[in-house]
Amino acid sequence: MKKPGKFKVLAIASLSAVVLTVASFAVAQTVKTGRGDGQGRRGAWHGRGMKRDGFGGNRLFARLNLTDDQKAKKKQTRQTFMESNKPLFDQLKAKRQELRQASEGGTFNEALATQKLTEMAGLQAKVMGARFQLHQQMLSVLTPEQKTQLDQLKTQFKDHRGKRRGAGGQRGDE
Repeated sequence: MKKPGKFKVLAIASLSAVVLTVASFAVAQTVKTGRGDGQGRRGAWHGRGMKRDGFGGNRLFARLNLTDDQKAKKKQTRQTFMESNKPLFDQLKAKRQELRQASEGGTFNEALATQKLTEMAGLQAKVMGARFQLHQQMLSVLTPEQKTQLDQLKTQFKDHRGKRRGAGGQRGDE
């Protein structure tokens, strides 16, 4: 029997990693909210990145002393993002529900679960791309000085977080 090539092994490992990651997100969504409908915190898609802009929360933006115009543009950008990506979010929500159904009744349909996770991976990739665009649009609202200040705040945040982790051990050390 011929050994699979490095590329094939890497492709299988990558797909497995994506499937496991998406599955853990699906389980975490259900467990975190305590409800299967994804409506735990302010709505199905108003979680981490949306509510907090993906910039370490509104705390960092609050330190930038945004003008009222900048705040309005930021809010409009977020609303436009949510409206334009709602169909994508709805598809992902439906796939999560289908994945939960794969294990209902005490039996687990592995083939169905794998199919749904593979479908969800593509949708997740699209969401990641859309969030990247949102991030870029949010940055475009800032002045060059505010961007510099934001970079400094991010660095401070990472340094602070690194020190906290350093006392308890790094995750990579395990």
